[in-house]
Amino acid sequence: MNLTAEQKESIRLRYLEVDTSNVADVLDNLNLLQQGLAADFGPYPETCKRMAGWAYTIRGQMTPYAQGGDADKMAACQGLSPGEISVWSGNGEGICYFGELIALGMKERGCVGALLDGGIRDVRWLGEHQFPVFARYKTSVQSIGRWKVNAWQIPIYLRGHDGSNVTVRPGDFILADEDGGIVIPVEIVESVLIESERLTVIEKNIRTEIASGLSLAEALKKYGHV
Repeated sequence: MNLTAEQKESIRLRYLEVDTSNVADVLDNLNLLQQGLAADFGPYPETCKRMAGWAYTIRGQMTPYAQGGDADKMAACQGLSPGEISVWSGNGEGICYFGELIALGMKERGCVGALLDGGIRDVRWLGEHQFPVFARYKTSVQSIGRWKVNAWQIPIYLRGHDGSNVTVRPGDFILADEDGGIVIPVEIVESVLIESERLTVIEKNIRTEIASGLSLAEALKKYGHV
């Protein structure tokens, strides 16, 4: 899909106005049933309510190595572009993939958030810098000497809602909010957005009419199931 930078940013901002629940329903109707992320992905800090952006993928693995830093992690982060979310995958358990300083470097490059199938630390400072992160857990234990980046900008797997894997490819779209996270394949990112916006308008109308006295049964009869 060939989109200009302006088109991609317009799509990203519009996705920030729709809910993951509506997007999930649209994907279900397209028979794309494995796009939702596992329930233990959550916002860090909790004040981070939502994020949307284009996937920039990073993969790593548990492996012992000398102290002194992960040069491949730094090289991977240098490739980030404005409007992208860094999406981290790997078999690390109990350790963080990155913290405040790397997040600041990503933010400098225009990165608009991070999604980690793993851990995060420096949560308070991430909040101070207003850098949104959704991860599976938090921990004070660093990755240096334990977990190392081994590839980036390749297809990766994240834990899915039902225990299966969700594939994330470079350029796919990530949306996360209070209800969870979801992955939208880039080929259908615009059509899914348009239908999600349509459902959003219907739901707003239903809320307004119920607040004005319309019963739920009457609203559903008028607007149908949403």
